[in-house]
Amino acid sequence: MRPILQKVVQRVLLVPRRTYHASVLPSLVSTSSPEFLAKAKAMDELIDDLDIKMAKVRAGGSLKAAERMRSKGKKLPRERLNLLLDKHTPFLELSPLAAHEVYSEDIPGAGIITGIGRIAGRECVVVVNDATVKGGSYYPLTVKKHLRAQEVAREHGLPCVYIVESGGAALPHQANVFPDKEHFGRIFYNMAQMSALSIPQIAVVHGISVAGGAYVPAMADENVIVQNQGHIFLAGPPLVKAATGEVVDEETLGGGLMHSSESGVTDHLARDDEHALAIARGIVGDLGHAGSKAVLPPQHSQDPLYPAHDLNGIVGTDVRQAFDMRDVIARVVDGSRFREFKKEYGTTMITGFAHIHGYPVGIVANNGILFSPSALKATHFIELCSQRQIPLLFLVNVTGYMVGSKAEKGGIAKDGAKMVRAVACADVPKLTVIVGGSFGAGNYGMAGRAYSPRFLWMWPNAKVSVMGSAQLSQVMTSVSKDPGQHGSLKSEIEDQSTALYSTARLWDDGIIKPTDTRDVVGLGLALAARDRSTGRNLGSTTWDGDAKGYGTFRM
Repeated sequence: MRPILQKVVQRVLLVPRRTYHASVLPSLVSTSSPEFLAKAKAMDELIDDLDIKMAKVRAGGSLKAAERMRSKGKKLPRERLNLLLDKHTPFLELSPLAAHEVYSEDIPGAGIITGIGRIAGRECVVVVNDATVKGGSYYPLTVKKHLRAQEVAREHGLPCVYIVESGGAALPHQANVFPDKEHFGRIFYNMAQMSALSIPQIAVVHGISVAGGAYVPAMADENVIVQNQGHIFLAGPPLVKAATGEVVDEETLGGGLMHSSESGVTDHLARDDEHALAIARGIVGDLGHAGSKAVLPPQHSQDPLYPAHDLNGIVGTDVRQAFDMRDVIARVVDGSRFREFKKEYGTTMITGFAHIHGYPVGIVANNGILFSPSALKATHFIELCSQRQIPLLFLVNVTGYMVGSKAEKGGIAKDGAKMVRAVACADVPKLTVIVGGSFGAGNYGMAGRAYSPRFLWMWPNAKVSVMGSAQLSQVMTSVSKDPGQHGSLKSEIEDQSTALYSTARLWDDGIIKPTDTRDVVGLGLALAARDRSTGRNLGSTTWDGDAKGYGTFRM
């Protein structure tokens, strides 16, 4: 499998250097101290466990299902993905651990592979049905993952390529898949909206595409089907017989030759999987100016002065242990240079300007609990970045806003609300990385999922909860008449606050290794930069009412 990340933008060497005045962050980290080594060991163990889980997901469904696909001359889902993408280019997979231990049965990756990759020199969002997992059927989290990929495509103006082989909705879960606003039908609504916005929609049908799933290729601007292998129909032969009495085989009812020569549902007939994907690459290569263009960074990329692997020992796995977020910033930003804003004011919040892989960014990072001055400082800085159209990066390790009579008299509620309002209304792309804890209202002020960051990633040690498990247990002790429940509740909350629990439910876009943070964020900034070249509303995530016209009707 291709590496998840390589250097984000290699073309930056062609860009003339601009002068950038910022101080180099010093590092006083002792990499040989017992504390550092203990933290690094604990983080390494988490990362090893993550690697094991990721390897299992990338293997897909059962060996029997994979062998069945191969016996029919088919490529496996990730083999199709590799054939589609340009060789030796990065692929940023989204939420690979979706559905982990959520359902009573194992559904690796929620039965779908989504991500951002390069096809014929152009970044695209790719959605691949994994037919080795329950035949590629859609569980509730499959739908959610598919919709999230489309949201990423729309926000960044990226063409969508759908690799289709799915039996449609998982019928036992139909009540949570079919009728609601964010259920199965929204996939096709999004395709229509994006087509109307000149964001290309391309489908490649490798196997069955039935019922509602038939509308993926039918709604695409251009599509491909594999002969004697791909089948598109609203109802399969058994249902047709039950409904009309007609006896018909799959190929006659919805095969590639019929749809390519008679119905006009498909545009290209391929010999096999490999041929179909070559055609799809040709389609993307001929898109012309459709979709937004890549934008080169304004200055050279410079490696940080300090090694990224130090991050494991700086942060560790215990979110209660303090660390200086400047030591994290120094290992993420170009040249470890950071022009800090309001350094002496609201010192539990760090704000300032930097570059990552040559792209400018405003950083909002926690260095402790949020007091009123910290919130006001962050609000001021967010307003500056919005005014100057500089994307924001939130590096999160926050227990929340300060409580107590002194804080309340000082106006923490209104000052915290100012910060939350600034985050909600900032008209620039927001990227969030949770490197430690994200608790309570601090989650809101630091651009949690509800505040529509373009991307939200978590480190393996990250925690997300309304409050820490120990705090919650204390609160419950004071209000509950059944102290016996406190231990089990504390354990339950602890389990529900983990990065694995979060990513399984798509509350983030994936767990990343600390050492990958710089490249992952750099890719996010590169994608965000293209919006400025097309005049799109950088902060908008609105889906209703934006599209003009009707897109491409299939005739």
